[in-house]
Parts: sequence; C-alpha cells; structure tokens
Amino acid sequence: MQTLLILLLLIVAAIALVLLWGWRTTRQAAREAERIMPRQGKTVEVAGGTIHYVQAGDPAKQALVMIHGLSGQLQHFTYALVDRLAQDHHVIAVDRPGCGYSTRDGEKLATLPEQARMIGEALDKLGVRDWVLVGHSLGGAVSLALALDRPRDVAGLALLAPLTHPVGTTPAAFKPLEIRAAWLRRLIGHTIAVPIARRTAKATLDAVFAPEPWPEDFLTRAGGALGLRPQAFITASEDVVHATGGIGAQAARYRHLDVSGAILFGAEDPILLPTQQGVPMKRYGIRQEVLPGHGHMIPITAPDACEEFIRSVAISTRMPAGLGR
Repeated sequence: MQTLLILLLLIVAAIALVLLWGWRTTRQAAREAERIMPRQGKTVEVAGGTIHYVQAGDPAKQALVMIHGLSGQLQHFTYALVDRLAQDHHVIAVDRPGCGYSTRDGEKLATLPEQARMIGEALDKLGVRDWVLVGHSLGGAVSLALALDRPRDVAGLALLAPLTHPVGTTPAAFKPLEIRAAWLRRLIGHTIAVPIARRTAKATLDAVFAPEPWPEDFLTRAGGALGLRPQAFITASEDVVHATGGIGAQAARYRHLDVSGAILFGAEDPILLPTQQGVPMKRYGIRQEVLPGHGHMIPITAPDACEEFIRSVAISTRMPAGLGR
C-alpha cells in the first residue's frame, strides 16, 4: 500500500513538473511571438471585447472587409492582398474576436452570430458602409453570418475556401483543437499546447497548405508566430467547437440570404471540399470558381487569382459605395 502511494505521488509530481515546464515555456514563447509580430494596426472597443484592424486605401472607395480563418490573423491578408487591393479600394483587414490582437470576453462570444456582431459593430464605429466581405475559411462562415443578420450593410460576398455547411468530421489538422471542456482547454492552452505546436508545426502546415508548399516566411510575414500563444490555442479550440455546432443552424437560414456574391476554392483543398462547401451555395445565388492545383490557403499561395476574383465581385456589387440603402 505504501509503495503504491509513493508511486502515485511520484506520478503526480512528474505531471506537475511537466505542466510547470509547459507554463514557463509557453510564457516565453508568447513574449517572443509578440516581439516578432507586434501589433500592426489599431483597436476599436465593441460590446464583449476589442477588434484589431488595419486599413489601407481611399475611404471614399468601395470597402473590402477581410476576415481570416481558423487559427489565423489579419496577416493572412496583409501577406499579399491588402496592398494590391488598396490601390483602388478601401481595405479593412480585421483580427476575428479573440484572434491576433483582438479580444473577446468569453466563450459565449465564439459563436458565428456573435463574432459577426462584434465585427459589424467595429465597422459601424469606423463609419464604414456597404461592405464587400472577403472571408477565408471560417471567416467565410462569419461573413455569411453578417450577410444574414445585416443584409442591408453588405454589398457583396467574395468568399475564399469558405466554411458554409457542416463538415461531418473536423479536419485532421484541427482535430486536436476539438476540446469541449473549458477548464481542460485553458489548462492545455497555458501549459503544453504551445510546446507541442512547436514540435508539430511543420506537419500541421504541410497538411493545411497541401498540396502546395508553405512559405518560409509564414511565421513572420503571415503572422504564424502569433499562434504560439496560449490565447491563440484557446480561441481556436472555442472556434472549432462552436463552428461545428453552429454551422448547421446557419446553413438552414441560407434560403433567406439576400446578398449576391461568389466563392473561390482550390480544387485540391484538403480542409474544406468545394463539392460540400461551394456547390450547395449555388442554389442561394452564390456562384463558385475553382482553381486547379491549389489547396486551402489560397490568399497566400494564389494571390493573383484571389485579387482578380475579389475585384470581379466588387465590380458586380449591387450599389456603389457611399450611397447607402
């Protein structure tokens, strides 16, 4: 009995040491990430948190609002697209609530309607009107939530590899994020998630970018280093749980969708299938285009095609910027 007790105490002590090591390593990694990728833009306060954004171009031009995907940040758009599009548009790229340098006050704000509300409130405070929403992946689902809830404010939808319908099973690259217990999510996020992410980063990026290579400057220029922070893991886990739980209810509302637009998918997307996410949207007036040979991360890997696609949607919007509805 005494031997068993000693063994249990040793196991508990070992676990405690691992968690302590993970906590210290995580804090160091978070500081280093913020040193490498400091805040680029400004923040605006909204109910439930703050929205960090960068903007470029002429505010009198058509507004393009860019919303990134799961485990991402606005640098996915500043990487290649913002400066190009800002030549003749007013471009606003946002960190989704809880991502990058945006904040949200709790898990209840991870739902698609709440994320959409917070971004919409930020745009209201910035005085931006008649948005063409450019949403990538999960950002596409948030864009659709905005279009459903505020159709008079949305001029069009230019969706890049968007989540639109239930996927059945969470993609393997994001399966480790599917943690439903909030306490466990926070414990892992503040201890072992970041050290594990460092070791598995290459394999994860290989899977997310497949069949294309990921750029060597992804951690810096594309903001990937910001994912090495505890809040990034916690936010992404909440997003996975609430997106998978809420996208079905949102899809049931698409019959009321009153905003035109289009979808661009990589034909070889391993994360979200064009046949499951793009094709069904045709019945709601959202056309689809497909890029042969490309995968999921087309804002980074196919900027020329994305720029042309976004411009085509912006040109076809139903009302010029500034006229209101």
